[in-house]
Amino acid sequence: MSAAHLDPTRRHDAVLLFDVSDGNPNGDPDAGNQPRTDDESGQGLVTDVAIKRKIRDTVSLLRGDDPRYGIFVEAGHALNTRIDGAFTANPPKISNKPTPAESAAAQQWLCAHYFDIRMFGAVLSTGKSGGAGQVRGPLQLTFARSIDAILPTDHTITRVTQTRQDDIDKGERTEIGSKWTVPYGLYRAHLFYSAPRAAKTGVTSDDLAALWQALTVMFDHDRAASRGEMKLCGLYVFSHPDAFGAAPSAALTQRITVKRNDDDKAPRAHTDYTRSIDETGLPGGVELTKLVDLWP
Repeated sequence: MSAAHLDPTRRHDAVLLFDVSDGNPNGDPDAGNQPRTDDESGQGLVTDVAIKRKIRDTVSLLRGDDPRYGIFVEAGHALNTRIDGAFTANPPKISNKPTPAESAAAQQWLCAHYFDIRMFGAVLSTGKSGGAGQVRGPLQLTFARSIDAILPTDHTITRVTQTRQDDIDKGERTEIGSKWTVPYGLYRAHLFYSAPRAAKTGVTSDDLAALWQALTVMFDHDRAASRGEMKLCGLYVFSHPDAFGAAPSAALTQRITVKRNDDDKAPRAHTDYTRSIDETGLPGGVELTKLVDLWP
């Protein structure tokens, strides 16, 4: 029998905790690439799209040679070309406009060849073939939100080379730039997996293993000077006894609480917080798997 968190026929709810030190976890291009924040509370935000990008990139590294683990949303590849590829493999029999059955077959082909469609879903209604409709994925993520307010800081930086030769000829020796960082932030996100939807896209136990592994190591393979140091602090999976679940998601995720130890001291490490888990009286059949837990 496989571990509970690897069973694709069971519903799963998960809590993800990660932190950043002296880095920008998710810049906002509409705000000069400042770290994203909640304007009212000052808490830091990381979008679900940014987290999915890290998962996609890491799964590609982990399983890149496996034809079942292609990545649909990938830099340098047009989506329409990939959608049309499904109809090349299963061309419409009557005309260039596929029938509903042929669109469904194209969807199945795409799900079988692209991990992110199988797991996250995708809009497939574009392309010269008329598209293949929409796949609603079984895994959804929330924005990650920092436990406390963050203080985005703008650092002026210089470089010794110029962009243009004219500037060198004028005697200029350096150029000025800026870099945004968060001194420290501990972020929390939730993941929700629907087994009935997973059955429609063909998710397997191996897919879940790839997902949890990607979440575990994604920060180690997504290093960049702009991101400072990011690390996974906790990954906790609540597995229900069946496909539809034994309790509301919130009744489980709220059992994991994170509290700052000293309100008068600015946090600079995950150990400046206490993580608590209430494992008493879990709903019948629900199992908790602690895949990563940096707290003692």
